[in-house]
Amino acid sequence: MGKDEFENYLKVFENRSEYVITGQAKEVFWEGPVSAETKKRTKLIKDQFEGGFLESIIIRVKDNSEEIQIDLIHPATKICLEKLVDSVTSEVGRALIGLTVMQLTIKSISPEQNIRLHKGGSGSNAFSWRDGISMRVLDKNYVTPILRKYDLVKLNADGFMMTRSLAENYPYSRLYKAQLRGARNEWLSVVESLEANIGDPLTSLMYFISLLFNKAEQFQIIATNLLETTNSYLDKIENVGQVLRVIRSHINDSDYAARLMEISMHALMQAVIDTGSMGLITLKPLSQMRSANKKHGNIGDIELIEDLNIIESWDAKYGKAYLRDEIDEVIEKLAGHNSVGLVGFVTTLTPTINKEIRNKLDSAKELYGIDIKILTFEEWVEDIFSRSLKENYITEIELAKNWLLAYAESIAQKRRDVAPIDEPCIEWVKELNTKIA
Repeated sequence: MGKDEFENYLKVFENRSEYVITGQAKEVFWEGPVSAETKKRTKLIKDQFEGGFLESIIIRVKDNSEEIQIDLIHPATKICLEKLVDSVTSEVGRALIGLTVMQLTIKSISPEQNIRLHKGGSGSNAFSWRDGISMRVLDKNYVTPILRKYDLVKLNADGFMMTRSLAENYPYSRLYKAQLRGARNEWLSVVESLEANIGDPLTSLMYFISLLFNKAEQFQIIATNLLETTNSYLDKIENVGQVLRVIRSHINDSDYAARLMEISMHALMQAVIDTGSMGLITLKPLSQMRSANKKHGNIGDIELIEDLNIIESWDAKYGKAYLRDEIDEVIEKLAGHNSVGLVGFVTTLTPTINKEIRNKLDSAKELYGIDIKILTFEEWVEDIFSRSLKENYITEIELAKNWLLAYAESIAQKRRDVAPIDEPCIEWVKELNTKIA
């Protein structure tokens, strides 16, 4: 087998191009006026855009980001989408963001439409692919106006497809040679994945929009304001109860109280780990929304790690008092974690501890030698403070201040290394600012 059979290559003929990826079956892109079948797809896509498909997705993400099922996105695609957003500056990367939004939207509406082929028309003079679609028209009429309306990315009103480097008469592939500024390789990886039907395009679109909300200029201004307000408020803190009341009020007043409870608990553990009172024990980064615990090897929402093993785990249960099913689930998980020394649930209600629950807890202790604790949120905070202060690395007031600061910085997207929160946080940031202003 020749060396070139392992390489990607594009052959350009008078009436077609042929694309081969590492010896796989070739894709053939015929030139000419769009076919009847492509016209039907184009009408469907145009009608959906015209009917507000993209805007409705943006509103869904903004109002109810918890429905994004991260596990439907291929891990490699997820990383590429994150790098695309992170690469954006005032100078580079914006056109690729707009193009990725459009391609994800097209695939969400019509998975059969090829998103490599960015030109399609019926005339005989202009260049066109038979299976292509005019991305410039879709951009100018439907994509750029919506992205500008929601301030998700700064774009020229004429559209990102006016960029000459995106208009070359070659299909978008890893061999697309035009000079592109921004996360070029990541964008092309997303294109390859979409054309290979890897992952769910609609979920990927929702996740990408969620990331854009947290990168938007408006969010950055509000987040900066929150951190300024928080730092001013720290001087007014007199005891841990004061911080607890602020955080608990912020959680209770939110439509996403369960998620904020997880974040608040993780933030306290961040503050504790930062004191150094736990030695070489580390804190596992906050799980992303809707992650499947079993698939990701999680026991709970908050996990302490030593020598790559989970040694302590806590699960947040907002508004739940009866935890029979949760106890069964955690007992099942313990079979794969021999290093765990402490497992617990944290509730916002007085937990129900009846005979059935006691029997389950006794069974867990008999099987694994572990006491499963069930504490209220307030009891858990008191327990964590008590354990942390024994080493005299920090005072109670200092730890309380660091807890609030870690919580504010987490929802302000300033701690993504340990708290990669992918929901649009703008309302959370506004609400917390109101609580402490």
